[in-house]
Amino acid sequence: MTDPRPLPDLPDVRHHRLDADGVRLHLAEAGNAEGAPLLLLHGFPQHWYAWRQVIPLLGDEFRLLCLDLPGFGWSEAPHRGYTTDERARLVLAALDRLGLPKVGLVGHDWGAWTGFELALRAPERFTGFLALNMTHPWPRQRALLGTAWRFWYTALLEYPGIGRQIVRHHPALLAHLLRRATTAGHPWPAEEIAEYTGSGSTPGAARAAERLHWGFVVRDIPHLALGGYRRRRLTVPTLLLGGEQDPVIRPSLLSPADAPADDLRAEVLPDCGHFLPHERPEAVAEAARRLLRRP
Repeated sequence: MTDPRPLPDLPDVRHHRLDADGVRLHLAEAGNAEGAPLLLLHGFPQHWYAWRQVIPLLGDEFRLLCLDLPGFGWSEAPHRGYTTDERARLVLAALDRLGLPKVGLVGHDWGAWTGFELALRAPERFTGFLALNMTHPWPRQRALLGTAWRFWYTALLEYPGIGRQIVRHHPALLAHLLRRATTAGHPWPAEEIAEYTGSGSTPGAARAAERLHWGFVVRDIPHLALGGYRRRRLTVPTLLLGGEQDPVIRPSLLSPADAPADDLRAEVLPDCGHFLPHERPEAVAEAARRLLRRP
């Protein structure tokens, strides 16, 4: 496992280990075992516990499957598996292991970026997709160029051999990123800051964080710049939910105009930032119900 620390205690959450294409992934399961399955994918620098406030709000209706992405939380940190393509492959392998041909999908931050690849690659596997605090793969170039400077911190995380040292030995940076990305009305409890900054303290987890960001630089950014995503159409019903005060993913990046999609909508919540599952869990749960509730 990536993290040798005890799992955070959350009532009625069941923990499993899955062999996904040779990689051992950790899954936190909660909610109604007979409900519609709903896969939740966390962002950086978090893990399954990022959904702790959403779980009680959706548990009566959905079977909640909170997966730790490879290298994060209590999932194995393989030497490979951190590009968007590889993450999507491992998530689909996990769904196969669970015997789930079709699920609802909720992703935050990096989990949402992975979610777009999943919805484009295997649309038949998803009833709908709620993407939190993440642009879609077809942002307007002017909006993208105008906000690129907001990703300054990734320069500290992505370079091979350097990013892992920063993640492992400078938890104050991660704590700063968490705090700066939320509004004053939604402070982080100290124990949650410690949980997420401590999750990168092992060599495997620190390497995974570095390779996650580097994989985006060498694979996804060129694909975006060359218009590669324009050749792919999104057919899964998708709702983008963003924060008005998000310092990284600005509302201008959420516009679905001109995106090659059958059903792509965007909503912006006032007075909140980049961590909607923490800041506005009730809004996240309500959006998930609207999008994913069985007829």
